[in-house]
Amino acid sequence: MNNELTKIHLAGDTINKNDVDSLIEWLKTYPRLTKGPLTIDYEENWSSYIESKYSVFVNSGSSANLLVLASMIEVGMIQPGDEVVVPALSWSTNLSPVIQLGLKPILCDCNLEDLSIDLEHFKQIIKENDPKVLFLVSVLGLVPDMKQICEICSQSSIFLIEDTCESLGAEFQNKKLGTFGFASTFSTYFGHHISTIEGGMVCTSNVEFMNVLKGTRSHGWDRDMELDYQKYLRDKNEIDDFSARFTFYFSGFNFRGTDLQAFLGLKQLEKLPSIIEKRNKTFMRYYKELNLSWKPVLYDDRKISNFAYPVIHPRRSEIVDALQEKNIEVRPLICGSLGTQPYFIKYNGAPIILENASLMSSSGFYLPNHAGLSNNDITRIIHTVNNFC
Repeated sequence: MNNELTKIHLAGDTINKNDVDSLIEWLKTYPRLTKGPLTIDYEENWSSYIESKYSVFVNSGSSANLLVLASMIEVGMIQPGDEVVVPALSWSTNLSPVIQLGLKPILCDCNLEDLSIDLEHFKQIIKENDPKVLFLVSVLGLVPDMKQICEICSQSSIFLIEDTCESLGAEFQNKKLGTFGFASTFSTYFGHHISTIEGGMVCTSNVEFMNVLKGTRSHGWDRDMELDYQKYLRDKNEIDDFSARFTFYFSGFNFRGTDLQAFLGLKQLEKLPSIIEKRNKTFMRYYKELNLSWKPVLYDDRKISNFAYPVIHPRRSEIVDALQEKNIEVRPLICGSLGTQPYFIKYNGAPIILENASLMSSSGFYLPNHAGLSNNDITRIIHTVNNFC
């Protein structure tokens, strides 16, 4: 490796010195650190940005995914044994909660335009099965065809859950991703658009579901719920006020975030627009200057919010070696196909081979994109890739 070249990291920290200094000053006031009033402020500010009625802050995007499906089971929207469509090109904790909760996953291939689900394969799955949920993932900030996806789900009475962890701020026809489905999930882990160190969010416009989410997030009790819903549960179960604080109505978790994280989140939301702008400028440089035969398709009615730049190339291993030699971090395109991951093979008894997702496993990777990249960093990355293309 060329040690004279400064390392270009795959992801950058969005929590800077000013954020840390502000956090220190806040800590000197000896505030509440566990989930409290700042968490509520953060949830309300998040809802305002996303334009969703309700947001529920949790300790990770992975917890958000599990919480959504578990809460849907709690309210009887779905039940163990129901089929859930999961993109083969997605993250392990899109698939894991489906397995963990006794639901049946059906993997859907990706398309080669925006890397989300292949709509023809999705339609075929519906013909051959009876899925109750689509767990849609918008990959790397690219924007799926939400119009068609919503129409297909509506026609087949399928609940649409949007995993928007990589696409905070992306839009389809001037409407933000994360507001099309019954619920949506987000991640604020290090390296994502904004960071609360660890953290995630669930959004929904359904008031009952919001209350259930807040219950299942915290052990199954009613403390964080709206007063009307608290009263409904207490009356229904004949619970007096003294006992109510330690009464559990749902099979819950402890997925709460903290006010310390919420303090950071509020600061992060203030600079989110500039972060998205910087990421998308870098994306467009890659798009225009990389001499690649495959590129994602861009549409006038879709606003990307890029997480990282995807590359699909048959000489992946050579390009990756060259990038690493130039001290540039690089990684597989998400994790390739979930259908060939060891834990899915253990669950399913055999791998599932899907054409496009398999191509991601063999030829897909992505390049760094974050607000900390310099023009020289981007130029070095582009020149290194173009030497092979």
